Amino acid sequence: MSKSLSVLLIIFILLSYSCGNKNVRIYKINGFTMGTTYSIKISDYNTNLNINISDIRDRVKKELKRINMIFSTYINDSDISKFNNCKGTDWFDTSKELVSIVSIALNVSKLSDGYYDITVGPLVNLWGFGPKKEQRKVPEDSEIKDVLKLIGYKKISIKKNPYQLKKDLPDMYIDLSSIAKGYGVDRIYELLKQMGFSNFLIEIGGEVRTSGVKSEKKDWLIGIASPKNGFSVNRVVKLKDLSMATSGDYRNYFEKNGIRYSHTIDPKTGYPIKHKLASVSVIHKSCTLADAYATAIDVMGEKRGMKFAESLKLPVYMIIRKNNGFKIYYSKEFEKYL
Repeated sequence: MSKSLSVLLIIFILLSYSCGNKNVRIYKINGFTMGTTYSIKISDYNTNLNINISDIRDRVKKELKRINMIFSTYINDSDISKFNNCKGTDWFDTSKELVSIVSIALNVSKLSDGYYDITVGPLVNLWGFGPKKEQRKVPEDSEIKDVLKLIGYKKISIKKNPYQLKKDLPDMYIDLSSIAKGYGVDRIYELLKQMGFSNFLIEIGGEVRTSGVKSEKKDWLIGIASPKNGFSVNRVVKLKDLSMATSGDYRNYFEKNGIRYSHTIDPKTGYPIKHKLASVSVIHKSCTLADAYATAIDVMGEKRGMKFAESLKLPVYMIIRKNNGFKIYYSKEFEKYL
């Protein structure tokens, strides 16, 4: 179910100046983090703040670098890598933030009946979708059965006094790529709020959070990309003081003998998902949770996923494959944002 290699499905509909209010300026910051890009747009609408882009950029970079040192599996001495590389099964001392996000992830796993699982990484690697860029192949049933022994969110435990993690098996490891980008968005949101800004948009790898408005009577507009080519807009939504995360599987896959194998792995079976859900977008106050919920629903598929979303009253927008194209399906809670 890893989203680390997926191309997320957000397109931003943003102009340098807001229509009907040419006195409003949009300040832009762009860069790279977490193996993807990030974009920040700050509106000077209704503010007397002195906007120093250079200072904002430096503080954003510093914060993103700090977050990477906690959650990146590509950095050997990050907090998560230290835990993953430890072959012991005793309690492992680590940072408050890592324990906090693992706690949130485990709760989403429980709510989703294990369809969301941060221990699924060994299966992703087995199918060749992992960070090592191994050859993509269809594993033997016996290989999948062996690796499944390492999978299971219930085999990860947490403590908060002191902050510690524990795994039941030495070779288990966790991957938070399905939630870390959303958390990064939330942290930059808090940073900009502390700096006194009210009207801005933050995006990391397609995960979005907005604050305030773009200009007078103009909410931030976000376009959900069409799976046909990833560049045309399927639907536009209006967001104010909310987050949206999107998960999909239509770009990262391989085919063999006429069968399509998605990078999204079902942690229950060990095999790629087989349903017709091409992408799912989730709106939530927290980008951290929107990110995790989008991944969970992506693994579940359209029927089980929508039932799950409705049980939590989540605004959800689905694009589902059909023989002659795509079908749109969204929850009642999503209607107000269209």
